[in-house]
Amino acid sequence: MADYIVAIDQSTQSTKALLFDGKGRICLRVDRPHRQLIDEKGWVEHDPEEIWQNVLALIPELLQKSGVSPKDIRAVGVSNQRETAVMWERATGRPVYNAVVWQCARGAAICEALEEQAETIRQKTGLQLSPYFSAAKLAWILQNVPGVKEQTDKGEICCGTVDSYLLYRLTGGKAFKTDFSNASRTQLFNLHTLAWDEDILSLFDIPACCMAEVTDSDAVFGETDFEGVLPRPVPIHCMLGDSHAALFAQGCLERGMIKVGYGTGSSIMMNIGENPLLSDKGVVTSLAWKLKGKVSYILEGNVNYSGAIVTWLKDQAGLLKTSAESEELAKRANPNDKTYLVPAFSGLGAPYWRSDVSAAFIGMSRATCKAELVKAGLEAIAYQITDIVDIMRDEAQIPDIELRVDGGPSRNKWLMQFQSDMLRCPVLAPEAEELSCVGVAYAAGMAMGLYDESIFENNRYTRYEPRMDEAVRKTKHAGWKAAVQRIL
Repeated sequence: MADYIVAIDQSTQSTKALLFDGKGRICLRVDRPHRQLIDEKGWVEHDPEEIWQNVLALIPELLQKSGVSPKDIRAVGVSNQRETAVMWERATGRPVYNAVVWQCARGAAICEALEEQAETIRQKTGLQLSPYFSAAKLAWILQNVPGVKEQTDKGEICCGTVDSYLLYRLTGGKAFKTDFSNASRTQLFNLHTLAWDEDILSLFDIPACCMAEVTDSDAVFGETDFEGVLPRPVPIHCMLGDSHAALFAQGCLERGMIKVGYGTGSSIMMNIGENPLLSDKGVVTSLAWKLKGKVSYILEGNVNYSGAIVTWLKDQAGLLKTSAESEELAKRANPNDKTYLVPAFSGLGAPYWRSDVSAAFIGMSRATCKAELVKAGLEAIAYQITDIVDIMRDEAQIPDIELRVDGGPSRNKWLMQFQSDMLRCPVLAPEAEELSCVGVAYAAGMAMGLYDESIFENNRYTRYEPRMDEAVRKTKHAGWKAAVQRIL
């Protein structure tokens, strides 16, 4: 009998299912996109029922295309888009409203009303008070969807993140749990007591009885047969937020190890070990995970638009036919062009935390053309990440780093070289894709004894070293800083 693990990654744009064999190798990937429900205010939603149906459809497709017998599936791991908030009926699993996506800033007024409590919230949760996190999104649903507040007060509603919603559906309502990584990103979880904070729940008017049980990231969360696809239920043996899962996949298990996920937005994470460190410089503190009963903390900075910049250049601005074309255009662009894109399409995340600013191109000349605008878009990805990594180096007092990267834009050689130049450090881009799935598959397999830490030897990297003249680098970065200040 062969051993296989199914990894599910429910991300911002799509849901993926990957099959891993007994040696941790990817056998097959299938995926399905879901609709991006965006209105004229820029509010972003997903249909949780559509996402759930996509999960159910992917598993038989994965098994059929791979030829693997359903009886050979040993376990499931789940990674998910973080901060996205979902509320559903405890009795039926039916969502009471669309999922409010992490990009959506509709909770800004709720946060503004709590401004006097911002420092207390930061000290307890490690997070800047912001509509980016789940708390204000859940509070918005409670305040604006008729009847939900009354149901919630009676304990009839589950409030959670995408991982806990999918677990609830996968287990037929038997398990309502989340893991430490996802809990720490809600702005409702106390990093010091490692529990939901009753005072902060009260500030957002969210009943504690509606929150999930918080469980070790590599625990058995429940069992599923994907509504009869498998001949017997198998354990869901890992749940992690997608960025945390990718951090684990990259083997960033020791203090000072750092990685960037270039997804729709970017999450920049530095492992800081077993003790929390709070920063006053715009980066936040979260839990990396709790594995084998031991917690690890991270410094994290998030930008709303990284890979989504390329999508915008292609789909909205019409400057690209394909995302891959951006690399060639950046190479052809005038290297001395001084155009900057500040991609504040839904405000700026770390380290600025300003939801009230808008995007702009700054510094264009008459000679600025399509290639220069695309180059400015790619550079904006690297500049945002540089700002955050520089803060982390200073806060953790770890100046010498090696940056590990993942996500679609990490395939762009021009961007990765520019990132290495801006950060003045090596950048390691893995050959493997879908690192979030790799992370939960590795963690689930290790928890079961199917894999050990030698599994990380599967990772292969392309290495980039800095080569830009230091005076040129400083001039470019200073221009970016000036452009951001213009927006602010």
